[in-house]
Amino acid sequence: MKRVTVAMLAVLVGLVGVASAADTWTMDKAHSDVTFRVKHLMSKVTGSFVDFDGTITTDFGNLAASSVSFTIQATSIDTKNADRDKHLRSADFFDVEKYPTISFTSSKITKTGEGSFDVTGTLTMHGVSKEITLPVTFLGAAQDPWGNTKAGFEIDTTLSRTDFGIVWNKALETGGFLLGDEVEVTISLEVAKK
Repeated sequence: MKRVTVAMLAVLVGLVGVASAADTWTMDKAHSDVTFRVKHLMSKVTGSFVDFDGTITTDFGNLAASSVSFTIQATSIDTKNADRDKHLRSADFFDVEKYPTISFTSSKITKTGEGSFDVTGTLTMHGVSKEITLPVTFLGAAQDPWGNTKAGFEIDTTLSRTDFGIVWNKALETGGFLLGDEVEVTISLEVAKK
């Protein structure tokens, strides 16, 4: 039980499994997703980032020394619409030429329940750094058919895009705005013990 707890506490965006002292974990990108949804008029547009990476170090003897870092390449945004993706990469939104990455570095990990954890750290996006807390759910751990130790984690959270200086919008004649401020983020990760 302690080994599973250490692994779960070492997650940012879900990059860990069953841990022992000084273990390192990496992502299985083929079985991981970083997706988001944001309100547009009366519906919600879904998108993803397809290029991301991260590293987790877990120290079984000193959980406070465990760490996680995660980086997303902002230019890899994909909403299945080339014109919209081009606009999202522009200075109106992510301004990827100036701010090519989105990153998170953990600073504190707290158990909140059986299989659930809060991972606090600094999120840097669009040149703005803010401390946030991500709720992490541990989905289990097992060996795959080739003898690799794998684990799964999921994060569901909501971020304010304007908190990070992404403020572009258009007023509607009927009142309100074209885009919502709140962005629903889901990160589903399968990770492998290095």
